Amino acid sequence: QVQLVGSGGGWVQAGGSLRLSCAASGSIFSIYTMAWYRQAPGKQRGLVAAITSGGRTAYADSAKGRFTISGDNAKNTVYLQMNSLTPEDTAVYYCKAVVAGSDYWGQGTQVTVSS
Repeated sequence: QVQLVGSGGGWVQAGGSLRLSCAASGSIFSIYTMAWYRQAPGKQRGLVAAITSGGRTAYADSAKGRFTISGDNAKNTVYLQMNSLTPEDTAVYYCKAVVAGSDYWGQGTQVTVSS
């Protein structure tokens, strides 16, 4: 079992930045991948960025060049640094851990970007 607690969301004006955090606890030694997803009203949840235990990263096209996913193994935390935010980035952001083929989700944190 893995427990995830996401934080760092909030309100920001277009062009601003936010950093999301996802703290993991439980069977964290078996985490293979951690990722951030987002879901805007009326839309499906979609991948934003992911990072493997080996440090490989992947990004959605909309996130490339603006967002950076990173991990701090000492703190068992994954971060999503989001820069140059636009209103289209407004969504609930969820972190996910993949452990032995099972997905574990955090509770979601709201990001609102005003124009």
